[in-house]
Amino acid sequence: FCSTFCRWYWQKEKREPYVKFMEANYPPGFSYEDFGPLFTAEFFDPNQWADILKASGAKYVVLTSKHHEGFTLWGSKYSWNWNAVDVGPKRDLVAELATSVRNRTDLHFGLYHSLFEWFNPLFLEDATNVFKTRKFPTSKSLPELYEIVTKYQPEIIWSDGNGNAPDTYWNSTGFLAWLYNDSPVRDTVVTNDRWGVGSICTHGGFYTCSDRYNPGHLLPHKWENCMTIDRRSWGYRRSAQLDDYLTIEDLVKQLVETVSCGGNLLMNVGPTHDGRIAVVFEERLRQMGAWLKVNGEAIYGTKPWRAQNDTVTPDVWYTFSPKEGKVNAVFLNWPVSGTLELGEPQAKLGETQVELVGYKELLKWVALGEKGIVIALPQLTPKQLPCQWGWTLQLTDIN
Repeated sequence: FCSTFCRWYWQKEKREPYVKFMEANYPPGFSYEDFGPLFTAEFFDPNQWADILKASGAKYVVLTSKHHEGFTLWGSKYSWNWNAVDVGPKRDLVAELATSVRNRTDLHFGLYHSLFEWFNPLFLEDATNVFKTRKFPTSKSLPELYEIVTKYQPEIIWSDGNGNAPDTYWNSTGFLAWLYNDSPVRDTVVTNDRWGVGSICTHGGFYTCSDRYNPGHLLPHKWENCMTIDRRSWGYRRSAQLDDYLTIEDLVKQLVETVSCGGNLLMNVGPTHDGRIAVVFEERLRQMGAWLKVNGEAIYGTKPWRAQNDTVTPDVWYTFSPKEGKVNAVFLNWPVSGTLELGEPQAKLGETQVELVGYKELLKWVALGEKGIVIALPQLTPKQLPCQWGWTLQLTDIN
């Protein structure tokens, strides 16, 4: 089946591997629209999805309600015969997942929505007129946005795909004014920064800046690292190799780096045409949840500290828990020496306490003058370790 960008590669750019694959495996004259009935979702179990999402330790979920090819996962009256209720599953997938997530979890439910559509004739006509005409946003894109907000009351609107058109073409400010002032989610909704040319990384509740954005330093505005577990795709790929998937070590590193620098992590998995979250994705999500069960104190409700990562030991990232007044130092490699040197914290004799999250006793430490501290880690067997893939030290009463 077609993964996320295959329609563009196959029909617009006519990339050879895509054209050849379609010729070899589908009947002559097979069009992209013919994929509609093949999207069956017979194994889609929204309760199971909700349970996996909950187990991942996530606090919010964003479902792609419509991507750049225009097919809507709800029965949109503005997408006649090109939606999941009229074609394929014959189910309102957005409604089903929204209900399950709300009934079974405390996750915030959000929706991704693409402003433009690659091959929509109305959009192509507007583009030919250099966006002086506005047939597409007024008859398709904007009505859909009002429809999903009114119908499903998402707490996140994740807009995407400006089609190289300005926000005035999309009337983004008009829609956002309604969203924040008059919509049913006006008091709870959060939006991103993709609302027309020039708005990305400049305007929005949180910045996304670019796909897989991970600056590695603190940003002055709330941001999100939106990335994929499959390094090469936003959708499910039958041809993916094990090497294409990020390991749990990679994912924990991404999470810790992101949160240290003031960001959120939005981790993408692509479901299958028959409605499953592939087992490899489920495992990664559950592993992340297992790690967060132990180390959540270093992630949830934290703020960036004055230093984001350590100056002496690489792969140590800091966050700050304001309620408890604790500095969290997450280290991703357990040192062979059994001691960990940190260059950033300034310890105070007789006051500073160091704990390893998930281990009962306080740790011994030695101050290194003005800057730095050496911490003696407990000698533990692999089975005694509180978790794998990364560990959290909590420091109280440090300068």
